[in-house]
Amino acid sequence: MRILFVSAEAAPLAKVGGMGDVVGALPKFLRRMGHDVRIFMPYYGFIPDKMDVPKKPVWEGAAMFQSFSVFESVLPGTDVPLYLMQHPSFLPRRVYGGLDEDWRFTFFANAAAEFAWNHWKPQIIHCHDWHTGMIPVWMSHDPDISTVFTIHNLAYQGPWRWRLEQMTWCPWYMQGHNTMAAAVQFADRVNTVSPTYAEQIKTPAYGETLEGLLSYIGGKVSGILNGIDTESYNPATDKYLHQQFSVDTIEKRPANKIALQEEVGLEVNKNAFLIGMVTRLVEQKGLDLIIQMLDLFMAYTDAQFIVLGTGDRYYETQLWQMTARYPGRMSTQLLYNEALSRRVYAGCDSFLMPSRFEPCGISQMLALRYGCVPMVRRTGGLVDTVSHNNPIDNTGTGYCFDRYEPLDLFTCMIRTWEGFRYKDKWRELQQRGMREDFSWDISARKYINLYSDILGLPPEETAPQQEPELSVGKG
Repeated sequence: MRILFVSAEAAPLAKVGGMGDVVGALPKFLRRMGHDVRIFMPYYGFIPDKMDVPKKPVWEGAAMFQSFSVFESVLPGTDVPLYLMQHPSFLPRRVYGGLDEDWRFTFFANAAAEFAWNHWKPQIIHCHDWHTGMIPVWMSHDPDISTVFTIHNLAYQGPWRWRLEQMTWCPWYMQGHNTMAAAVQFADRVNTVSPTYAEQIKTPAYGETLEGLLSYIGGKVSGILNGIDTESYNPATDKYLHQQFSVDTIEKRPANKIALQEEVGLEVNKNAFLIGMVTRLVEQKGLDLIIQMLDLFMAYTDAQFIVLGTGDRYYETQLWQMTARYPGRMSTQLLYNEALSRRVYAGCDSFLMPSRFEPCGISQMLALRYGCVPMVRRTGGLVDTVSHNNPIDNTGTGYCFDRYEPLDLFTCMIRTWEGFRYKDKWRELQQRGMREDFSWDISARKYINLYSDILGLPPEETAPQQEPELSVGKG
């Protein structure tokens, strides 16, 4: 099959959230399965810092009364063909933000559609989030190109219909009050990045005002859990770690904890319970819960806490102020640092993710991979990837809580802190998590069956059985 991924992000070139990880990893696994998969993304101003780009474009086109160029290369570290769409609006050294964000990505979607019609014609265009939401609308009457629309975060829905009509061509048959609403109606299949989130978005609590529409089209909505790149994220070979280790040599792991404490300015103490967070500092990630109860937790325990990430100024300020109150016990690193994030996974005892909602989440799977026990709220993909520890039956991979309340988070953190005291049981818990299989191979087979179902092809024999909701035909 010929499949074109169209996305605003693709790791390692442009990564803000989980979408970048998916688009950067899934295509290379699909190619290994014998399919012609390529990526189309913006040519951001910072990309030449990360890779060499050919001087001459392979194709030039026009959309929305603007000319653009497309340069062909290969996604670094893979054999995946990469098309970079160049236009002055993408020259700033940023992915999102700015007053022109709606225009930029609507134009990007137009450019991708023109590219697919006129230069390299795929059988499937795999669209990601609202930035590509108009593509299913335009392709819905093209018998040669089908579309899959993946919802990575339903909270961001793109420009309203009136704004779209000011910027681009909205066909007479188009329905939907914003870009996301239009996309889910006209895509041949809609999927989210975890099975639980696929069901949650049909409810008022998680539907972001689209729950009625998503319930109505529920027959073509499914959830496929994200994977992680187990080749890159491998504690046995990770070059960024102070001490490499594996599930069978986990006794080497504490050296990473000591090195991390030294690096971020915490008191060096191998017996201290060290909690880590690698996250965007936004309300979705549960920062309001943490701010409400962290003082109480730090006063009650001897734990240490490290936060790595950037986001809303309010949360950055609050965390800085807390750090000043706990010298040697708390560190706030307001930056994006891929190498340091790996050392957090490898050095911390537990990883905190108290999300208000979480479409999938990558961090908890990386934490498990590196022997860092997750503390999570049971929502979205966290339900599908972390099970509650039961030391009696020796089952479970982390600690979980249900209600989005500060007291429930506090209770979960105390239970985890107490569990850390029982070293033998804790090591067994770490090893159970490290043995979990979150490789892309499993998810890639499910995506292949999803594409095959759209095109009327039989499912691959090696793939797991697909859910019955994927039986809806094109259109």
